[in-house]
Amino acid sequence: MKSNYSATGLKRWSSKPKQIPDPQVIKSLHVYDFDNTLFCSPLPNPQIWYLGTISFLQTPEAMTFGGWWHDPSILAATGEGIDKEEPKAWAGHWNETVVELVKCSMQDPDALTVLLTGRSDTQFADLINRICNAKQLDFDLVVLKPEIGPTGEQYSSTMAFKQAFLHDLVFTYKTADDIKIYEDRPKHVKAFRDYFDKLNKSFLSHPVDQPAPPRKPINCEVIHVCELRSALDPKAEIEVTQKAIERHNQAVANGGPIPYKCSKKRLRIEENYLYFAYLINETDSARLISLTNVLGHLIDSGEVKYLASSILIAPYKPGRDLVQKVGGRGKKVMWQVNGISKLEDRIWAARVVPVDPNDPVHTQDQTPVVVLAIRRGSRPIEASRIQNWQPVSPDKAFMFQTTVGDKVMLKIEEVGDGNIGPRTGDRNRRRVDGDGGYKRKFGDDGDLRYNKENWPKPGGERDDPNAGPKISSIIATIPMCLGMQGLLEVVNSNMVVEERA
Repeated sequence: MKSNYSATGLKRWSSKPKQIPDPQVIKSLHVYDFDNTLFCSPLPNPQIWYLGTISFLQTPEAMTFGGWWHDPSILAATGEGIDKEEPKAWAGHWNETVVELVKCSMQDPDALTVLLTGRSDTQFADLINRICNAKQLDFDLVVLKPEIGPTGEQYSSTMAFKQAFLHDLVFTYKTADDIKIYEDRPKHVKAFRDYFDKLNKSFLSHPVDQPAPPRKPINCEVIHVCELRSALDPKAEIEVTQKAIERHNQAVANGGPIPYKCSKKRLRIEENYLYFAYLINETDSARLISLTNVLGHLIDSGEVKYLASSILIAPYKPGRDLVQKVGGRGKKVMWQVNGISKLEDRIWAARVVPVDPNDPVHTQDQTPVVVLAIRRGSRPIEASRIQNWQPVSPDKAFMFQTTVGDKVMLKIEEVGDGNIGPRTGDRNRRRVDGDGGYKRKFGDDGDLRYNKENWPKPGGERDDPNAGPKISSIIATIPMCLGMQGLLEVVNSNMVVEERA
C-alpha cells in the first residue's frame, strides 16, 4: 500500500486536463460507468451474428487491433457516425436518467464526479471525452484503463484496474463519507460491493497496537442500472466489422506485428442459411414474449431464452414451388394469437391463425405456432408435441404482421494460407465461432434453430451457392434495414485484402 496519496497523484489516472477539487472539501464520491450505464454503446446485433461470433468479436484477441470493445471505429460508428452525431450531442444515445444524475453531481459542491470505464486510455480517451463534452457533462476525472498504471502496474482485468483506481480515490479523499457507484453489469455490481465490504472490515479490524488506519470506513452504495441495449445500423455494423477484418488481414499479409493469442490467419465473414419462415418484427416479438410467464431469474441466468422471431415454413432453402405457394418472398401476412401453452416448462409457444382465411399460408407444422421461449437443451421443433392449448383472453389475442423471408446469419471464419478460395468446400478454414458467453445477454436463435440433422431436407442442398438468398436477406428480420443490395456490396466487396506496395 502506498504511504502518500495526493490529488496530484490521483490526477495521473485521468485523461482530462482539469484541476480536481481539494480532498478536504469533498464529502461524497460519485462514480459512473460509461458503456450501457450512461451511454448507449452499440452491442453486436444477435439478428446478424451467430452467438459464438458475438463472443469472438468481443474478445481482445479477436483481431490484430482488438475486438468490439477495443476498436474505436465501432464506438465512433454509433448512430449516423461521429461527424453527424457530435454536433447534436449523440441525441437519443444516452440514459437520460443517469445523465440527470451526473448533472446533479456536477452541481453539488461537496461531490467529486468520476467517469470510470474499462476501455483503453490509448484508444478511447479522445473519443469518450468528445462524447461527454458534446453532452456538456463536465466530470472531474475521466478514467480509462491504462496500459501501465500511474506507478507502473499492469492489470489482469477491467475489475482489477477499477479496484486499483477506487483504492487510490478513497485514500486520497479521506474525508469523504460515502461513495456511489453506478454500474450496469451484475457481476461488477457484486464485485464492487464485495470490495468495499472487505476494505471497510480491514479498517474496523485494525490491531489496536498498530498505527491508526489511513481513513475511516466509507459508506458504499452500488446502484445497479438497467443495462441499455442498442445496435448499429445493420449495414454500418457489417461494414465496420469488414473494415476491421481487412485491417487484420493486411497485418497478417505484411507479417505483423500480431498480438499474442490473436489469430495469425486471415479472417472473413461467412453466411449461413437457417430457415424459411414468416418473420416477425422486433416490436411484435416483444408483444408476443409478454404472453409468457417465465421467471426472470431463468432469463437472467441464460437458462431460458426468448425467441418469438418467426413461424416456420421450412428448415431449408425452399424451392421455387414452395416460395410461390406462400405468395413469394416479401409477402405480408396478418396473424392472430388464439392459444398459448408450454411443454414441460421447457418450451413456451403461441398458437396462431391467419386473420384472412383466404391467405395462402403454409407452415412446417400442421398447427402454426410461434415458439416464444425455450429452455437450454431443448429444441424449437419440440413445440409440435404440444397438444393442450389454453384459449387466450381478448386482450391477449394479439394480431401481428409477418413477412415471408429467409433467416440468414453471419459468422467469422479463419482462412488457410493463400488467397481466399471458393466459399463452398474450402477445407483449409476452421470456424472461430465456438461456444462461449458474451458480455450482454440477447435472445439468439442461430444456435438453437432447425438444421439438416433434425429435419428431412427436400429440395436442393443447403450449401448450394446458387440456391436461396445471400447475406442481404438477414435485413428482412431487422426493422432498420437499408436495402439488400447495399448490404451485399458491403459484405462481398474486398473479401481478399490486396497487399500494398
